[in-house]
Order: sequence, then C-alpha cells, then structure tokens
Amino acid sequence: QVQLVESGGGLVQAGGSLRLSCVASGRIFVINDMGWYRQAPGKQREVVAGITSGGSTNFADSVKGRFTISRDNAKNTVYLQMNSLKPEDTGVYYCNMVIRPMDRPLGSSYWGQGTQVTVSS
Repeated sequence: QVQLVESGGGLVQAGGSLRLSCVASGRIFVINDMGWYRQAPGKQREVVAGITSGGSTNFADSVKGRFTISRDNAKNTVYLQMNSLKPEDTGVYYCNMVIRPMDRPLGSSYWGQGTQVTVSS
C-alpha cells in the first residue's frame, strides 16, 4: 500500500522560512507528477506548486519568487522550500503524487495527511 507522509510544518514569523518534505513509501513502480496544495481555514484547497517527472515546475502566482519545489527521485521525496512567508500562507499543506504501484497497470493520485503551516504577523 502506498503512503505519503509530510513533515516540516510549524509556526514561523512573517518573513521567515520553512521547508516541507513529503516521502512516498510502499510498493512503488514509478512516480510521475508531484505537487503541493494548501487549504486555509474556510477556503477551498488550492494548488501551490507542481513538478513533473522531467523536472518542469509551476507555481501559483501568489507564491512565485518565494517558493521553490524540488524532488529526489531516489528517495521518492518532494520538497517545498518556502521563503519570505506571509500570514496569508497559513494553512494545511498537502502533498500529492501520481504513483503507479507495482501491482497496478495505471497510476493514481495519492495524498498525504497534511502538515500545518502558521505564519504570524
């Protein structure tokens, strides 16, 4: 069974930095796209950043220039480096990966349990 586990969230002052990590485990054949989403209180989940298997990245306009996304395929891990954090970045951050397990012919979308990021003003 495939599982995603995030880490690295916490409380930080505005202007500070955090680095989120998300590790996939289980019987994995291949991981395609990876990404990060966030959900603020009372709002819908929104995409923050994504990275393809080829390394192409994309970012929400609200985080461009402040956040970077990277992946380590050998470790089945995706990272989100968040700099110059703002109070509006507060929310639960979820990682998402499109993974093809060993025992399936196609990939599926998997989610982590979420990690809380709180930015104080």
